[in-house]
Amino acid sequence: MKNNINIIAKSHHHKMAKWLKGFSILSAAFAGILFLVSCETDLDKINENPNDKPSVDPKVLLTYVSKNMFQVNGDNMYASRMLIGTDGENVYQYMKWNEQSFEDYTKGLLNIEKMMQEAGKVNNKNYAAIGKFCRAYYFFNLSLKFGSIPYTEAVKGESGITQPKYDSQETVMSGILSELKDANDLINTNDKIEGDIIYNGDATKWKKLINSFRLKILITMSKKTTLGSYTIATEFASIAGNQTLMTSISDNGELKFADAADSRYTMFNSSGYGSSLYMADYFINLFKLRQDPRLFTFAAQTTSAKEAGKPITDFTGYNGGNPNSSYSDNASLITAKNISKVNDRFYKDATNEPSSILSYSELEFILAEAASRGWISGSSKTHYDNGVKASFSFYQTYVKNPGQYFSGFDVNQYLASPLVVYSDSDLPDKRLEKIMTQKYMTMFHQSQWTSYYDYLRTGFPAYPLKTGVSAPFRFRYPQTEYSYNSTNLKAALAAQYGGNDNINSKPWWLQ
Repeated sequence: MKNNINIIAKSHHHKMAKWLKGFSILSAAFAGILFLVSCETDLDKINENPNDKPSVDPKVLLTYVSKNMFQVNGDNMYASRMLIGTDGENVYQYMKWNEQSFEDYTKGLLNIEKMMQEAGKVNNKNYAAIGKFCRAYYFFNLSLKFGSIPYTEAVKGESGITQPKYDSQETVMSGILSELKDANDLINTNDKIEGDIIYNGDATKWKKLINSFRLKILITMSKKTTLGSYTIATEFASIAGNQTLMTSISDNGELKFADAADSRYTMFNSSGYGSSLYMADYFINLFKLRQDPRLFTFAAQTTSAKEAGKPITDFTGYNGGNPNSSYSDNASLITAKNISKVNDRFYKDATNEPSSILSYSELEFILAEAASRGWISGSSKTHYDNGVKASFSFYQTYVKNPGQYFSGFDVNQYLASPLVVYSDSDLPDKRLEKIMTQKYMTMFHQSQWTSYYDYLRTGFPAYPLKTGVSAPFRFRYPQTEYSYNSTNLKAALAAQYGGNDNINSKPWWLQ
């Protein structure tokens, strides 16, 4: 069996390198690993005729793609002023990041492409629909990170396109909206979905996620009126009024973790989480001011509070460091025993909490914002309240021993408290600030970079920034693009940023 795998690996390395060049990434070793995880029957069939193109059951690919898509992104926690480091200068905390790679996205897109090809062979429309959703997810996030990206010619190395052109953000965003519309039309309750670690084969839940994600894209484009052939507010209202959407936390687009190899929580056994990762005061103070018990599930008590025997639910026992101060200054708070680490469940609990890329709570805040903007009818307050309630429901469901944090808590009283209460009659900016603040408070280790993009888009909540330091709008393109696709990259830079590739160049979606 080992020899068979080695033979397959060699044959795949050449083919996958060709595919990867279609997105201007040349190293295929990692992506090729995927094709080695199929069952023994698949391997035997492949080796019966080495001249045939290898086949992989789409269920294997779906599992692999989902496991990678839904992981937690810790870097966003620094940029979004939730966490600070004390063992060195973290570039995300100090807003000094530079380039980022296309590689993770390319690997995901290649595997999605293969899944959709294999689904076509067995005429399973659901894998094709989920593939379109996954493509939309990857291209959405890739474009938000950089601006213009290869899209219409991306991942087409097998067709001979090894230096893909760059498409504008408008082309990308309108294109993925159309892909999601197609996905919604394709998804059905007849074709079986196996290998589904997100919804256990429930096509209806996938349909809800697909349509809810369409709304996420549209609200993210709120600075624009149109998107290709789409009128943003009109399309939003049509989807919200006519398509099935998430209705409870059981519909969350999330990955549940298991205490098994390669299935444990993303940050499980992280040495950094256990030694040098602490809470930012900006994030902690939002909860302390609102007497919000979700804080206790995120943060650990300060050492001095523990030594004093304070109850876990005593808000005075929690303190954060300033994300704008030097890491050495924040380290001095450790010596003073006056700073909270991240709650140890994030690195000691193998299953911890699920990781979402879009939750029901987030959807309700999206609907609240849309109602506040006048895109849809109905009460923005109702959606806002639902979003808050859903967040509390999530933590009360998934945090171990929730009674120690939430005993006696009444969410309705919380919603009526001065800093939380929402009124449809408030001025637009006040309504938006309330929505975005509460939405932000639900995203500790959730929804990847969404909270940061929301800040760039709306200015809320108002991140503390050091004088003279601005929040970057984007990442620089990877060096591999300069090496292997320079002509197309330079044309894209000229069209977007006057030829300048820097983190403070404002992309189209923010203009």
